[in-house]
Amino acid sequence: MQLSQKIRIYPTKEQLDVMWDLSEKCRLIYNFALSDRIDNWKEQKELPKNERQYITYTQQQNQLPKIKRKYPEYKWVYSKVLQMTLRNLDGSYKSFFSLWKNGYKDARPPKYKGKDYFTTLCYNQSGFDIENDTISFSHKHPSKTKLSFDISHYPIKEDSQKVKQIEIFTKKGKWFVSITYEIQEPTFVDNGKYQAIDLGISNLVSAINLDGKFVQIKNRRADLYWKKKLQEVQSKRDHCKKYSRRWKKYHRKFCRMKSKCANQLKDFQHKISKQIVENTRANTIIVGELNVKTMGKKKKTTTSPSQNKANKTLNHSIQNTGSIGRFVQFLIYKAKKIGKRVIRIDESYTTQTCAKCGKGVKRELSERDINCDCGHRMDRDLNSAINIMVKFLKSEDLSHQPSLKEESFLKQWKGFSTTHSPKICLTANA
Repeated sequence: MQLSQKIRIYPTKEQLDVMWDLSEKCRLIYNFALSDRIDNWKEQKELPKNERQYITYTQQQNQLPKIKRKYPEYKWVYSKVLQMTLRNLDGSYKSFFSLWKNGYKDARPPKYKGKDYFTTLCYNQSGFDIENDTISFSHKHPSKTKLSFDISHYPIKEDSQKVKQIEIFTKKGKWFVSITYEIQEPTFVDNGKYQAIDLGISNLVSAINLDGKFVQIKNRRADLYWKKKLQEVQSKRDHCKKYSRRWKKYHRKFCRMKSKCANQLKDFQHKISKQIVENTRANTIIVGELNVKTMGKKKKTTTSPSQNKANKTLNHSIQNTGSIGRFVQFLIYKAKKIGKRVIRIDESYTTQTCAKCGKGVKRELSERDINCDCGHRMDRDLNSAINIMVKFLKSEDLSHQPSLKEESFLKQWKGFSTTHSPKICLTANA
């Protein structure tokens, strides 16, 4: 299992000049490789599909020695860094084609990088050294300035021999190194306890275990706190002449506020995911698999202005409360770290289906409670969590104890009677 650790560094002016020079060479290699791919695609698209031969990463990598002989300044950059620049371009193209094949027609191919763009310097497997709280990077820049940085203020927790990759990057004027290291995963043991989780916007987590105990955690809507403040600053900025002193002042303020809002949302997700993984006795956590991209892109209708407004509000909430997909990734790696597992299953129609009688009824998002004709009354998200658990227990392709059946789970808390109340209810507003 691989984890990443971000550490801030404080380079000198001479070190900054070297890093920008190395970044410029990587940027040019990236743009030239991208140009070759675009020209190759224009030539090949006219041919039959079975005759097309597109440029690959291996072909472009094999051209690097020839480029270095023709342009010696590219020798300044450590060889692995140039290779990883080409590999990142190849990964971007693969991601683009994957999205396009899956129906996301708004996906766009990689673009050229401008001259003010700092290309991430990625040292993979070699070219770096960590010793005595100091991290050093290899290069052959004519200035011979050493790229060595003190990281004693944030020492690496893992053995430096397990470090697989280190990246140098900048964000909003601050400089960082991202260290990717490998740890040994504890062996997973199925203890026969399971917890099903339904993810949402108003309630980030609605969970139930085999004993019928509920946990519900409300989402911290930091975006709602910052929304009005951001609108005020944006309005003042837009009334200024673009790129004037006053415009730049409000723009910096706007960016700082956006960054703080994003950090608060991410911090909340980190804390809640850790709380869930560590506080549950279940070694298996079942999560409904959501297609967040589709959820946040509902199109306008010509017949219902009120529905358009509702869709706009939903899209805003999905995109501005921190990615639900990111929260699941936090759950996965935190669970693996302590020997647990997270399983994703399809949660289609779990909200529309009554957990007691199984009747499916289409419900609007504004209906936050299930009121079924059979007398079942329950919070919408908790109802969905129950159905996710039942789906998991019914599945044959997932490994769990054969003695556990959905009937025994339904019977565990009296067939979801209307008088049964949640035994645990957590609210995390801070």
